[in-house]
Amino acid sequence: MAEQHPPLNKFDFYLKDDDWTGRIVENSYETVHYQKNSTIRIWYNEQPHSFDAHWHNALEIIMPVENHYDIEACGQRYHVQPDEILFIPAGEMHTLYAPEKGTRFIFQFDVSVISRINGYNTMQSLMAACLHITKFSHPHIYNTVRQLLFQMRDEYFSSDDFRELSIYSYLTKLLVAIGRDLLHDTVMFSNARIGKQREYIQRFKNVISYIDDHYTQNLSLEAIAAYSGFSKYHFSRLFKQYTNYTYYEYLIFRRIKAAEELLTQPGLSVTEIALQSGFSSISSFNRIFKQKKGCTPSEYRTFYTAY
Repeated sequence: MAEQHPPLNKFDFYLKDDDWTGRIVENSYETVHYQKNSTIRIWYNEQPHSFDAHWHNALEIIMPVENHYDIEACGQRYHVQPDEILFIPAGEMHTLYAPEKGTRFIFQFDVSVISRINGYNTMQSLMAACLHITKFSHPHIYNTVRQLLFQMRDEYFSSDDFRELSIYSYLTKLLVAIGRDLLHDTVMFSNARIGKQREYIQRFKNVISYIDDHYTQNLSLEAIAAYSGFSKYHFSRLFKQYTNYTYYEYLIFRRIKAAEELLTQPGLSVTEIALQSGFSSISSFNRIFKQKKGCTPSEYRTFYTAY
């Protein structure tokens, strides 16, 4: 597929004065200012500003054009070179280090728009950690991912009435391409035989679905390992390969995601939300939520409803 995008020295079209309003961070929470009554934000960024650790509810994709861009997230530091791509999951605390000179495209999406589509939970588990895509790390999908990002960018700056619908269709294609690549036999469980790889992938898809349906219950490691058909030790090792999380880290991740959604509903108290999200007490909920998000559940609700 031939790439249809302007050469690197002709990005003036994307430099619109009304498309940069600054980034507002309060108590580690960034308010994403989606443009034009949209749930999508894409801009050509040349600001040399760095940002302390913060998070937001948007999926963020960073693609440097000129010079590198450094990002600290998901427990490590990424040195992203031009034409490489970094995906930062929604809700992930991250720090941005901009060089004195450089440009990059930044994409932000409200993924709640597509989060209820069947199969999204599997995709969410696969991309629970940051994903750094280069032509060497993901050769089978690298060109596809870049092309879809360029198509989203061009749609965003068009005046087409269906541009947002079109962008989400491209985003869905992009996530499917990544998901299939991550679940490819040669990528996942590479130490197992091909037949076993497929079996393990299906088993862990079932495990993720089971967790999604029962995360409010007391799901011990022993119980979920027994459900999977693996020993506790074998399950723990393979689950880490599949999700980049330990089992209990993923369970907390899933419960926090549920709490975030419930906190947008004004009719529920924080105590009710804690219990409905699977936390055993309000104190543990407040402590873990503050640890993961950098703010209390009440502060999160205030940030969400204020904008």
